[in-house]
Amino acid sequence: MWNFPFLPDQASEQANQVDGVMYVLLAVTAFFTVLIAGQVIFFGIKYRAGSKANRSGRKSTSHNLEAFWIGSTFIICVVMYIISTHVFFQMYNPPADASEIYVVAKRWMWYLQHPEGRREQDELHVPLGKAIKLVMTSQDVIHSFYVPAFRVKQDVLPGRTTALWFRPTKAGAYNLFCAEYCGSDHSRMIGTVYVMEPSDYERWLTGGPESGGRVSMASAGEQLFQKNHCSDCHSPAGQPNRGPTLVGLHGGNAPIQQKGGSVSMVKADDAYIRESILDPRAKLVAGFEPIMPSFKDQISEQDLFQIIAYIKSLGKGQEGGR
Repeated sequence: MWNFPFLPDQASEQANQVDGVMYVLLAVTAFFTVLIAGQVIFFGIKYRAGSKANRSGRKSTSHNLEAFWIGSTFIICVVMYIISTHVFFQMYNPPADASEIYVVAKRWMWYLQHPEGRREQDELHVPLGKAIKLVMTSQDVIHSFYVPAFRVKQDVLPGRTTALWFRPTKAGAYNLFCAEYCGSDHSRMIGTVYVMEPSDYERWLTGGPESGGRVSMASAGEQLFQKNHCSDCHSPAGQPNRGPTLVGLHGGNAPIQQKGGSVSMVKADDAYIRESILDPRAKLVAGFEPIMPSFKDQISEQDLFQIIAYIKSLGKGQEGGR
């Protein structure tokens, strides 16, 4: 799509869609602005004080004209709603094959880690044409991950995980900002997103100063899982112990005990697993005693992401629990 000179580059699939919605809104706004303002000016001049315009004619009410005006504006509003809603859902529903990258925001830096283990600070390297999903949390206050060239922005909240996705369509280096005022040095919380050709990205991903002893996030998470004695209750072999097995948990449904004895199912996504580690009694898995201690303030946000990556590596799709 054509890009205005004063707008940032259109470097992602979402940029074209967001700009398209903006152009539609601008066109509709400009049309009605010119139409209404033009009539105000025209009649203002025609019927100005002292003019010889004929004011004797009595105007009758036209129900057809009123119906046309109301109906046409209603249809235009509905079309605008459908277009913008379609773009909204596309922006907030990443494709199933999106590659995940984990982000921890902290005043005043961005910490990022790829599933293969490579870590970055204030920089993000991604392959051209590949859908990228960022799973994010904050270590202190509210931040906002914003890449103008991609037309994506998402708040990053302490105590919660949020996500956004994009598909870069143009190689290059693009500015990364924090779009939420987060303190006195908020303006220093910047970075760069590098979009690389897939072959260059693969070389970058396996290179770097730690390439010799680098382990994947899942492997690092397994070490943390053992270090924190999680395996004492959650058997990685797939058999329930004092706690339910975590094999096949992520992406499936977990049976949660409700007051009164009923059981409801919740989706076992990143947010659920994170909450289960930090606040185990928030959602009690049916059939198990509430004996798990809280690991709040004992495990860093980076380590939490690694443990979640390990649990994901145990498989997906089946009912499980904490």
